[in-house]
Amino acid sequence: MDQEHAGEDHICIVGAGQAAASLALRLRHGGYSGALTLFGDEPHPPYQRPPLSKAYLKREWTVDRLYLRPAEFWSGIGVDVVTGAPVTAIDPVARTLEVGGRSVAWTKLALATGTRPRPLPPEFSGLTGIYELRSLADADRLEGEIRPGRRLLVLGGGYVGLETAAVAAKAGLAVTVVERTARILERVACAETSDAIRALHAGHGVRILEGRSVAGVEARDGTVAAVTLDDGTRLEVDAVLVGIGVLPRDELARAAGLTCENGIVVDVHGRTSAPGIWAAGDCAAFPFQGLQTRLESVQNAVDQAECAADDMLGHTRAYAPVPWFWSDQYDMKLQIVGLNRGYDAVLRRRSERGESLWYFRDGRMIAVDALNDARTYMAAKKLLEAGAVLTLDEVAAEGFDPVARMKRPAA
Repeated sequence: MDQEHAGEDHICIVGAGQAAASLALRLRHGGYSGALTLFGDEPHPPYQRPPLSKAYLKREWTVDRLYLRPAEFWSGIGVDVVTGAPVTAIDPVARTLEVGGRSVAWTKLALATGTRPRPLPPEFSGLTGIYELRSLADADRLEGEIRPGRRLLVLGGGYVGLETAAVAAKAGLAVTVVERTARILERVACAETSDAIRALHAGHGVRILEGRSVAGVEARDGTVAAVTLDDGTRLEVDAVLVGIGVLPRDELARAAGLTCENGIVVDVHGRTSAPGIWAAGDCAAFPFQGLQTRLESVQNAVDQAECAADDMLGHTRAYAPVPWFWSDQYDMKLQIVGLNRGYDAVLRRRSERGESLWYFRDGRMIAVDALNDARTYMAAKKLLEAGAVLTLDEVAAEGFDPVARMKRPAA
């Protein structure tokens, strides 16, 4: 089989999401002038995923606004975005990839394959009325269910599930959220943040059932009609959104013999175990704070991709992020900075704007959740970026002002 691009400098990026787009932009802005190709599974140029469960589902954004750049932008900078083109195999030795029955040669390869939803519970197999929310096509399918009077069951009390529940409740649906663990947001936030978000949803009529799982499903004419929980609770439903988490898309890497463990294992530069291959974004597991870490966020997709691109260009540096995340639910903006992993104390602070939860490990601040308190969030972000050491006693002191403290981060 003839190999396209054989004998020429050609960087290929597998994936066409936020990380892939950031990689391509950084390579071009960094001076790379050779052939550059993005291969995406979906029939769209790179687009933003976070608004799918927020502004797009609420019909506040059109498809074009989701696009990170207009489709013609990419051809204008010499980036070939191949859509609807799943890569089926990569060969690290021959430096080729297989796509659409053809072989494409590459000199350097970046994997930005993202994540995929966890498999649906087997009870839902073959039924209609069951939805996921990971792609633009998923959002388009779900949108038809967002109508007043409909009954929506959300399985999973993570960010995507809760954001979708908020949109649906505001649109006049009867919404129930079922979370298998003891509380919503258990994996990512402290109990105090969970309490605040639970109360927020309760105030909008959303029923949240925690520590419950699906025991049975009833269908009518092939469409889900009711769900029974493990405590015997029976819920009549018109639609079910399954938001039980995601898994890294590392199948290509595994099949090619690259080291994978909860994602494609990379070093601090984004290099995989195979020479000439990098990975970045939601699919990549990298060393952070002494542990292999995989972050699912826009911040990580952009910053890690840019670090990997720099390394591909010979401008090597270590990736050492200050992670940040956000979630919009009703009129609440939850902003998170830092990684609360291993926290052993939480301090709540209130302001005239909102409130914040400060996480500590061994007496030192490591993360902050800010609820409608952008001022505190920005100050905490700058403090963490500056490497400031804030103790529990300092933050607990009456009159503590994070903005004032920000002006003397080395103290």
